[in-house]
Amino acid sequence: MLERIQEAADFLNGKMRCHPELAIILGTGLGSLVHEISDKQEIDYADIPHFPVSTVEGHGGKLIIGRLGNRDVMAMQGRFHYYEGYGMKEVTFPIRVMHALGIRKLFVSNAAGGTHPDFKVGDLMMITDHINLFPEHPLRGHNIPYGPRFPDMSEAYSKEWVELAMRLAGEKGWLLRKGVYLGTQGPTYETPAEYRMFRLLGADAVGMSTVPEVIVARHCGMKVLGVSVITNVAASADAVAEASHEEVQQVADAAQPRMTTLMKELINRI
Repeated sequence: MLERIQEAADFLNGKMRCHPELAIILGTGLGSLVHEISDKQEIDYADIPHFPVSTVEGHGGKLIIGRLGNRDVMAMQGRFHYYEGYGMKEVTFPIRVMHALGIRKLFVSNAAGGTHPDFKVGDLMMITDHINLFPEHPLRGHNIPYGPRFPDMSEAYSKEWVELAMRLAGEKGWLLRKGVYLGTQGPTYETPAEYRMFRLLGADAVGMSTVPEVIVARHCGMKVLGVSVITNVAASADAVAEASHEEVQQVADAAQPRMTTLMKELINRI
């Protein structure tokens, strides 16, 4: 594994014109942030040694390297999911490569279903914590010596960055939620009974990504910020509004201006 990580990192080091210290993973429908990146390079996942290739509609399948705000950044336009058939080592491989490239700050975004009764479609939620319900743990097996065998997860998402995001939202007069994200394997959307169970477990939103990436990022010592776009919600305690991937993308697309502004402002201030 270490050899594959290093081969991918060496390939990218030979291509990149800058050396980012911050990476962004762009979730479903949120890829337009790349249009705000200047002096950018685009590298197809298929060209990077040992990189998986995203199979999900709305995930571009490219690394974008350039300038966003006042920082050099690397953006993943499309991520890898467990439900695509990848193992956790493949899902989280890019995070290991980022660490090998010297990146120590990570922003993750996703589309999620809202389980909190106050949440509305189109809300943005800063992730304060997560619940891992994936059937395979991303650190299972031999410990890659980027971090300890038993990494601490008491602050998986930076409290400092969450509070900074809340202050920024207040300055702009935006409603910005905070809450716990629950990760499941997918690819089905949740049943009404599952929504009720997840709410009882303490989740405010549920999705099919992010948690494995964040676990590996924290194992590597990265500081993490996460944000969800609430794209569908439970209509009541006993019903869930029907959801489709197309509708989820549409809601995420509509949230992109706020997401883009929030990301840029945070990058400028951290």
